Amino acid sequence: MSQQASFGQSFGKLALTYCGKFLPLEVLQSAAGHYIGTRDTEGPVSRESREYFRSHAAAQRALERGGWSQLAIP
Repeated sequence: MSQQASFGQSFGKLALTYCGKFLPLEVLQSAAGHYIGTRDTEGPVSRESREYFRSHAAAQRALERGGWSQLAIP
């Protein structure tokens, strides 16, 4: 089950809940596409968005406008 991300959400809820890390949301990329997630100095920590996006720009727009769905569990 997923929920619509809060407009202006700025930190990774899954990163905080499951890893104890308060990290900013940003656009990241994997082989599956661009997504909204978190990373630390060692690399990616969490994928927060249910969706994958075709481009960095599309993911950035979704992040800025709240147009993405928060994953409920990792």
